[in-house]
Amino acid sequence: MQVYAILENNIYVEMAISTLEKNGIPKASIYAVPLDNRQEERKLFDNLHSSDGTSLIDIGVALATAFSVIGTSIGFELAWGPIYWGLITGFIGFVIGVAIRLFTEKVLKKRKRLLKGKHPEVILIIDCEGKTAELVENILWEHLALGVAKVK
Repeated sequence: MQVYAILENNIYVEMAISTLEKNGIPKASIYAVPLDNRQEERKLFDNLHSSDGTSLIDIGVALATAFSVIGTSIGFELAWGPIYWGLITGFIGFVIGVAIRLFTEKVLKKRKRLLKGKHPEVILIIDCEGKTAELVENILWEHLALGVAKVK
């Protein structure tokens, strides 16, 4: 039976391996594979098939609404009227909001846009007998495994 576990690359990986060795799992039956994390910068614009949950138009829509209300109110006094000035100022507000959002994403957030949460960095593969699989699984959970799977 094989037991697979995903862990973060920290001291708990070494502690899990040493605990497994103390409980009778030979060193040759434990295989650790480090993962390569994303090195390239994530795409800023989403496409139809993938989205990272970050919206670039949220501030733009809010500013377009606010600017169009103000532009419509002022438009009663101006030559083109409230409808044209509401549309013009709404478009200006949208462009300003998208520019603000692009500025914050590209300039202020200098660190790479990484996935949120815990990043799995090491995969442990343990060959063991069926009767010791539960023990191995419990040891891995005690040492903060992010996920564990058993295959016969």
